[in-house]
Amino acid sequence: MVTSIATDPAPAERKPLYKLLYVQVLFAIVLGVIVGWLFPSFATNEWVKAMGDGFIKLIKMVITPIIFCTVVSGISHIQEAKKVGRVAVKALIYFEIVSTFALVLGLMIGNIVKPGAGFSGAAANADAVKQYTGKAQSSVEFVLHIIPDSVVGAFARGDVLQVLLFAILFGFALMALGERGHTVRALVDDMAHAIFGVISIVMKAAPIGAFGAMAYTIGKYGVGSMVNLLGLIATFYVTALLFVLVVLGVIARMAGFSIFKFLAYIKEELLIVLGTSSSESALPSLMEKLERLGCSKSVVGLVVPTGYSFNLDGTNIYMTLATLFIAQALGIDLSFGQQVTILLVAMLTSKGASGISGAGFITLAATLASVDPRLVPGMAIVLGIDKFMSECRALTNLSGNGVACVVVSWWEGELDRQKLEAGLNRRVDPTDIETAVTTG
Repeated sequence: MVTSIATDPAPAERKPLYKLLYVQVLFAIVLGVIVGWLFPSFATNEWVKAMGDGFIKLIKMVITPIIFCTVVSGISHIQEAKKVGRVAVKALIYFEIVSTFALVLGLMIGNIVKPGAGFSGAAANADAVKQYTGKAQSSVEFVLHIIPDSVVGAFARGDVLQVLLFAILFGFALMALGERGHTVRALVDDMAHAIFGVISIVMKAAPIGAFGAMAYTIGKYGVGSMVNLLGLIATFYVTALLFVLVVLGVIARMAGFSIFKFLAYIKEELLIVLGTSSSESALPSLMEKLERLGCSKSVVGLVVPTGYSFNLDGTNIYMTLATLFIAQALGIDLSFGQQVTILLVAMLTSKGASGISGAGFITLAATLASVDPRLVPGMAIVLGIDKFMSECRALTNLSGNGVACVVVSWWEGELDRQKLEAGLNRRVDPTDIETAVTTG
């Protein structure tokens, strides 16, 4: 890390606008919308789609190595083993409390606004959503799935929870070795710096990925598909925004920082998620930024990867709001007891389907089936707009996990206030990943 980060009050020298990553990504998103709208046949070309898919694959390529190195390095440098367990328990308590707020907020807005009331859309088609039903894991299957059949297989599949489990065990083993493990610890630290160097190279392709993903989405589904069911989309986006600004805002204020400044600090990651509809695409750079913001390496390594499976605030809001929308659209009245069941079931299914492609839609299927089987065919109503809902889910999930990491670091007493203020007040350039890699 740059040692002057906490003491130098002078603002960082500003880059020209065209060199800023978030400006490039924002321009690419707008260009993608225009190309998808005016030239749909070109936008749906497989090579355009490959731009977005390729960038996400490049990011996924480095996710498991950076999680492994960060977690192992963070744990192995800790002197007492009980600290790791303490951080994990605090993180899980925080996740459950905030997730409950997200679920309750979705239910409250759904009951107040009633976005599905008087809906006159096409009849639900059970066959259209058959592929999504029955895939959610039970609690037992979820726990067993965390244990990999082989370590190599976990890395090859990119299973975050399985790699996280092995990294925790490996970190404890290195901790127990003491001085004898110094060489391996140094090797892991150097590997982490090298992987962040790879990330800095890959991130240069973010505008290309954002353009391809957005152009293909608009070209395939059309601008009209964004207008269709606009009430539900708008309600969901407003609810997610309320959650971020009010719920996360209050939590951030309690921890001593501004949610607005924090969102500005991670705006590059938010725009990348907006362009790719994948929160995973911003995971590596988010972890690196949080560490430079003053969060300890061990907290970042444990909280952020775990949060990607256990702290899905956007998905929780989506499940409760979409469940009420479908019930209202189909004319099915849900009792108070059934709405409480939505809370309890959604709290479990949001974890049970983590790591599965299209998890948000799959968890919705599991929730609907548990609350009232008559609701399951109604998934066809929201199937066409789920792609646009997934962007908001990913943005909310990313914001929630970033705030969670800072709060747990503060709770643990390992938040560097000087680095936090320097980062949020822009006295350092948060986009300069290369500097952090070479000087860290």
